[in-house]
Amino acid sequence: MLNKIVNSLQRKYLIILSLTLGRLLTPLFWGTKYHCPICGGNFRKFLPYGRKWIRNRMCPRCFSLERHRIIWHFLVDNLDFINKKRRMLHIAPEQCFYYKFRKLGNLDYTTADLESPLADILMDITEIPFEDERFDFIMCNHVLEHVKDDRKAMSELFRVLKKGGEAILQVPLDYQREFTYEDENVTSPEERKIKFWGRDHVRLYGRDYLKRLNKIGWKTEDKIMKFSEKKYGKQLLLKDYRIIYLRK
Repeated sequence: MLNKIVNSLQRKYLIILSLTLGRLLTPLFWGTKYHCPICGGNFRKFLPYGRKWIRNRMCPRCFSLERHRIIWHFLVDNLDFINKKRRMLHIAPEQCFYYKFRKLGNLDYTTADLESPLADILMDITEIPFEDERFDFIMCNHVLEHVKDDRKAMSELFRVLKKGGEAILQVPLDYQREFTYEDENVTSPEERKIKFWGRDHVRLYGRDYLKRLNKIGWKTEDKIMKFSEKKYGKQLLLKDYRIIYLRK
């Protein structure tokens, strides 16, 4: 039932619902077996999530997934994220990061999205309304696969980042596929879900994703994060997680 509700609601309504749902669910899941490093909560289990509705993935308090928890470790352990002063642009802000980043005194933090209630600025990522080289850091996770002109979006993100700035631009990426798969004739939500891994995705990125970014001017690195701690979630035990870390 929960899976049907999640898939039927638009993203902006899910965000609004999650603000209340998190407060209600948290006491029901208190425990010591699992830990979320983002919100600091300890739980007896996580919530299920995903296309195949895999158990024990989502934090019931801040709704972080494995990928969010690993990114948080990368930010803290590799980029001195909680101490270094940065002017940051966060595209399509995730709930789990939004409240965490808002509390960090070292960040001049701006959020942006087409419709999210968490966005400071409502905008199209292919037409970012900021001057050149404004931001020190950009985070844009699981957005580009929704954008028809992704190269223009990549260029706009590059434009507003300062020289020497950093970015994390995650996308669903099929490492078994050499080239990104796009087909304008694939328009139905169900067919897109099968071919592009999402009902509102317009492509499925392959191993050439880094090359697409390099052509814009990005200096890209494929950072592999390894975790074996069971307490961070079931899926972390199944595979390495790659973080697309970029510099200008």
